[in-house]
Amino acid sequence: MAALDAQKYTPAEESEIQAWLDKASALKETASDALLDTLNADLATRTTALGTKPSKADVALYEALAPLVKAWTPEQRTGEQGRPNIVRLVDFVQNSPLFGLNIAAADKVQVDADEILYVKPPVDAKAEKERLKKEKAAAAAAAAAGGDKTLVDRTKETAGAVADKAAEVKAEVVDAVAGEGKQKQKKEKKERAPKQPAPPPAPTVLSPCLIDLRVGHILKAIKHPEADSLYVSTIAVGDKPGTEDTSEYEGQVVRTVCSGLNGLVPLEEMQGRKVVVVCNLKPVKMRGVKSCAMVLAASPRLKEGEADDHKGPVELVNPPADAKAGERVYFEGWQGEPEKVLNPKKKIWETFQPGFTTTDELEVAFDAGVVDALEGKTGLGKLVTASGGVCKVASLKGAQVR
Repeated sequence: MAALDAQKYTPAEESEIQAWLDKASALKETASDALLDTLNADLATRTTALGTKPSKADVALYEALAPLVKAWTPEQRTGEQGRPNIVRLVDFVQNSPLFGLNIAAADKVQVDADEILYVKPPVDAKAEKERLKKEKAAAAAAAAAGGDKTLVDRTKETAGAVADKAAEVKAEVVDAVAGEGKQKQKKEKKERAPKQPAPPPAPTVLSPCLIDLRVGHILKAIKHPEADSLYVSTIAVGDKPGTEDTSEYEGQVVRTVCSGLNGLVPLEEMQGRKVVVVCNLKPVKMRGVKSCAMVLAASPRLKEGEADDHKGPVELVNPPADAKAGERVYFEGWQGEPEKVLNPKKKIWETFQPGFTTTDELEVAFDAGVVDALEGKTGLGKLVTASGGVCKVASLKGAQVR
């Protein structure tokens, strides 16, 4: 545990560690369902008990939880009512050199990373906001329909009515004395200036920069529970907290992305890697899972008359190794501000995707000459990150990228 001994903790962290040690002791005595459910919820956004920093609290939790997890069924581990975050912590502590446990393989809790029985769909922030708004409106309507007013309210109403009547009589007397009677002249309405029409929106300049391309970091990828051809990936693409169609995973803002890569790219190659992601396509549901982006990949270009059998080979587009999640990616010569969400009716993606290709140097590029909407423009622009690195593929030359 030399790595843990080298860690430094603040007084607040020391107090938190002690609280976790107390929880571990309680688990050893009585591992109630309520306590386990609370622990699983607490670990939903934490890699370790402290969040990201390892401590002896993780080791204590492992010692209390490992015998339990070892005896759990797959449903208890990753089913709809399971406790996957506890399983993840146990697997992390027993395998990470940070904790120096050196547990023999035969004694470890056997965890199958592919055995995910239930994937919780991400919260639709917009739908949740609408639901709360409707509940608030319904509550207000119910309160208004209550009808009964307090005695104080009715007294105020009566007093107000008397005061209004007295003011009205007084005004009539004053008018009569002044010879004006009840025939008051109406005030002339001020002439309003005619409302100026809003200026027409600036026309959209056709360009592949309208497509929001970013570096993505796949934090986790699993097989889709309801579709043999799909992977479900959890990808960080630099979104801010609260962004629509995002959720949180291990303290990061992420999107859930479905990709038809099962059988074309090994699942182990999807784990922890950098990719290029299309971030402003309209989200779609794929067999019950809402997919909120698309991973770019290359495949051989079809010959004329050849049918697309989706058999590959397929290679993911690789950004530079040092690129950060969320970094903008664009084609040289076509830099600009992307659309917030691509309108499916305008077919922006369908217009420009045919120009996405790979060169003999295995660089991903945009060939303007094959896009009719660009009216004779030609030239090849490399796909680069904002920091200047070129995006590439492993071996496919002259391929289509989509």
